[in-house]
Amino acid sequence: MAASVLSSARCLSGASNTFGLGSNNAGAGAGQTVRRYSVVQVNAIAEKTSADTEVPQDVLEYAKSLPGISQPFPNIFDPAALLARAASSRQPIRELRRWREAEITHGRVAMLASLGFIVQEQLEDFPVFYNIDGHITGPAIYHFQQVEARGAVFWEPLIFVIALCEAYRVGLGWANPRSEDFNFLREDYEPGNLGFDPLGLLPSDPAAKKDLQTKELNNGRLAMIAIAAFVVQELVSGEEVFAHTFKKLGL
Repeated sequence: MAASVLSSARCLSGASNTFGLGSNNAGAGAGQTVRRYSVVQVNAIAEKTSADTEVPQDVLEYAKSLPGISQPFPNIFDPAALLARAASSRQPIRELRRWREAEITHGRVAMLASLGFIVQEQLEDFPVFYNIDGHITGPAIYHFQQVEARGAVFWEPLIFVIALCEAYRVGLGWANPRSEDFNFLREDYEPGNLGFDPLGLLPSDPAAKKDLQTKELNNGRLAMIAIAAFVVQELVSGEEVFAHTFKKLGL
């Protein structure tokens, strides 16, 4: 991890030279001193991170063996030193497995949520989206309230369905809550593998399987950022995602 931070610092230094920021023609000596100081400061932070966040080799190797490592970060990207935090727990490998399960689950939910935002806002005038006494319109963050305002029961069935899904996932993947196994996954459970593959997309080849899992993780990570941005944008602007974007572009 520290190596990644140090590498990033060197990349920043190299980028400054590439764009002419570090040349003699870029500015006066004072500006060059500030730039040199910034790079030295980043290097010092990287060295301090290396000294303060030692990760056992077995934990590091296990983390590197997991899907989800891809370009532009060929090594583990961990600026918050979460791997070191997991390594300090009583069972580091099992802690990492638990975190990976959480990441996959949140990524899947975020992908569904992002798609739901776009579909329901763009197709809100389509007949299938009409309610009994009107239709749901406007930013997606307010659709729940509009559904309930028209007398429909929404939250109760939703929470019930979520509870059923979570109960199935817990029963399949989580260890019995004994003292030593509390809040950990079963040893024979693969994080994220719920046995649900109706389209037969999961390949049997290990390399192809890992590649597909990496793609899922990357799309889930992007979706988590996207859905957070959707919510913030609609709260601030009070407009639908694409309506706000089109207005800014003058379309």
